[in-house]
Order: sequence, then C-alpha cells, then structure tokens
Amino acid sequence: MKRFVEGDDRRQGTLLPEYLEDYVSEENPVRVIDVFVDALDLKGLGFDGVVPEVTGRPSYHPGLLLKIYVYGYINQVASTRKLEREAQRNIEMMWLTQRLAPDFKTIADFRKDNGPAIRAACRQFISLCRRLELFTHAVAAIDGSKFKAVNTRDKNFTRASIQRRMEQVEASITRYMAALETADRHDGEIAQTKAGRLKEKISALREQMKDFQALEVQVHAAPDQQISLTDPDARAMATNGKGTGVVGYNVQTAVDAKHHLIVAHEVTNVGHDRDQLANMGAQAKAEMGVESLDVLADRGYFSGEEVLACETLGVIPYVPRPLTSGAKADGRFGKQDFVYIPDQDVYRCPAGELLARRMTTVEKGQTLHRYWNLSSCRTCPLKAQCTPSKERRVTRWEHEAVIEAMQARLDRKPDAMRVRRATVEHPFGTLKAWMGATHFRTRTLEKVRTEMSLHVLAYNLKRMIAILGVQPLVAAIRA
Repeated sequence: MKRFVEGDDRRQGTLLPEYLEDYVSEENPVRVIDVFVDALDLKGLGFDGVVPEVTGRPSYHPGLLLKIYVYGYINQVASTRKLEREAQRNIEMMWLTQRLAPDFKTIADFRKDNGPAIRAACRQFISLCRRLELFTHAVAAIDGSKFKAVNTRDKNFTRASIQRRMEQVEASITRYMAALETADRHDGEIAQTKAGRLKEKISALREQMKDFQALEVQVHAAPDQQISLTDPDARAMATNGKGTGVVGYNVQTAVDAKHHLIVAHEVTNVGHDRDQLANMGAQAKAEMGVESLDVLADRGYFSGEEVLACETLGVIPYVPRPLTSGAKADGRFGKQDFVYIPDQDVYRCPAGELLARRMTTVEKGQTLHRYWNLSSCRTCPLKAQCTPSKERRVTRWEHEAVIEAMQARLDRKPDAMRVRRATVEHPFGTLKAWMGATHFRTRTLEKVRTEMSLHVLAYNLKRMIAILGVQPLVAAIRA
C-alpha cells in the first residue's frame, strides 16, 4: 500500500486537452485585472497602438501589455526581463495573455511610450471607487516619503559634497606624496615597486581632482546647485536619521481615511512638503468627488499660504503648527502665551497688559503687524520670563485668523494626528516592501511618475479585492 500521494507520469498522454481556464479559479485576482483592463477606453486614455497599422508586422494590443504590467506589479515583479519569463512559464500569466509572450524590450517600450496614459488608467480605477460610493467619509490623510532613485550618493554632487570630496582627494595626495618621499630614501627592488604604485595612485587622484573641478563648475551653474550623474532628476534629500539621507524622489500621497485607498499621488524632486498641502488636498477632493474634504497632515506641511489656499479650494486642513519659538526654547513665554482680542485688535500678555498694533511691514510677500506696549514692559515683574529686550513684541500675519481657526479645529479633534498616522503611513511601508531595497527602477522624473502610478494601481486593486472580494469587484467593473 502506497503511503504518499502519487503524481501523473510526465510521459503519460491525455485523451482530452486540459483548459487554461481550469487552472484559474473564480476567486483568482487575475480575473479582476482582465476585466478592469478590458473595461478601459484605451484610446480615450491615450494609449498608442490601439488602432493597428495597415501594413507591417502585427503588434501586441496595448491592453495585453497593460495587463502584464498590472499583474507584475501586484505580484512584486517589476523587472521587464522577469515579466518576459513569467509570460512563458506562469499559468496565471498565460491565462491573462492567452499564451502570448512579448519579449522584455517590447514590454519596456510600452511603459516608456505610454506614461501619461498609464497614469490616467490609475486615476480611472479611483473613478470606479467613486462610482461605488466608497468616499462618502470625506476625510483624507496626506504625507510624503523619500524613495531611492537609480543614483548612488557617490554620483550626486552638491556644493558642500563636492567641496568635501575635493578636500579628501587633496588630503590623500598629500599623504601619498609623503609616503613617496619616504620610499625614495630606501634602495632596493621593493622600494622601487612601492614608489611606482604610489606614483600611479597620485596620478589617478590628480585626474580625479580635475574631474571634480569640472563638476564643481556644473554644480554652481545648476539652478538648484545640485547634479546627479545617473538619474539627472534625482536629488539628495534629508531624512530623520543622522547620515541616512537618500538620493531619490519625494512621493506624495493622499489616502482615504475609511478604506485606505490612495486617491491621489504625485512624485516630486523637492525634498520638503511645505508647498504640497493645497495641491494634494485639491487633487484628493477632485478624485473623491466631494463638496468639502477634511485633510490631515503632519507639521512638515505647515505653511500659512498653503493653509489659506486650502480655504478657497473647499479643503479643510488639520495641520499642527511647528513649535519654532526661540523664546520658548530659552524658557520664556512664547507667542502662544499671548491672547489675541479681535474686537480690540490687541494682544493680552501673561501679565494682563495689552499690546497694541504699532506698525505694519511686508516681509517675503507677507503683510505683518507688530504689537507691543510702550510703558508696562519695563516695570513688569514677569519681564525676565518674557523678553531680554526693552519690550516684548508680537508679530501677527494679516491672515493669522485662518491659522487660529485651524488650531481650534485641532483642539476639537484631538485624535486627528493618530488617525493620520494609522491612515497614510501604512501604504508607504507596503509600497517600499514591494519595491525592495532599490525602490525605483526607472530614471528621470517623468518615467518615475509612471512607475509610481503602476505601484499605486496595484496597491488599490489589492485593497479593493480585500474589501469587496474578486467576484463582487468584477461585477462592479462590468456594471
């Protein structure tokens, strides 16, 4: 009696052929990919080759190539060479492509030539989610994260880094010159061999110094005084940990707070988030199709102009104000300790005295009002806790009321930042885990944006399958 399950003999023929359909269950996610791509208006989205040429060799339909990419990114296979192999051996891929197997160059060229159309297809899936009324809870969280580019830190140059590298080369030349002088004092074959090696190293370092000097001229001429040799659009960006900066891109996402779908995303090569609040909020509001949208973001997004811009767009921001007061850091009263009285246009200080508006100035395009008391500060018993100057002055932006209203909203919603963290940070961790240690594979900002859209589309598809299930989602797409 056999004690193991026996397989079929590889040389055994079958009377009737088996169908590929039999290998793909009704609950297989590949069925969602197939139905979703078939439902797209590929020509309307801007894909090339939807209408075949009359003459020449027949081409692959763009829908087929898009299916290959979506399947690959859902299954963390982003390499075009690996996608070519999967099309030849993966039964799910064979079912999806009807046993067609394009070569890697054809697959790569499709992504390169159809960037805007691929990004439009990603937005089309969000339109489906909006049609299914998944965005009735009009709250979204916004965040940005640094993703590595195809560019090492050694191939990125700023004014400071190139100066530092030139100093290191100069120090190495000095060290080798001293070693060469020591070698010249000795006789024998070993000393001559060592001297020859040192001369070669010195010569190589001098050539490297010439290259750095040429690069220094280019760095100073660049608009942002930074250049990257491998990916010209990648930029050095600081991160929280010391010495952990990356050369890459800043990916912005807006995530729906109820279903955790990425409703809007953007890739920039600017290393901070201060100018992205209104932009991402407006995109998220448009994609979710709501009249008004609550947007949660961290302190990195705080900017008075951005908060003011949100008010006109129907976006209601919740952004904590950074604690940048030098007085507070020194143990004195900060601006938050002074209470503004709108009907009198004065500030009340911790000692109960009133600070009247004394002057108005314009700095960096902002109209600022200055408030101080002409007499009480000098004799105030709390002066040591307030200011080392003759009197304490408080500055107020002309639109400060917008910031105060936002702070009042935050006070009424103390769990806003906890909701933000639970909503927007997890998708970044998931995407980076999918992408691996190298993150982006393509170069230049335009192509990186296309690659990010494929990742976002794959993420949203998996989320929707988890929320609805395969067959309900297929039915919703066909409806």
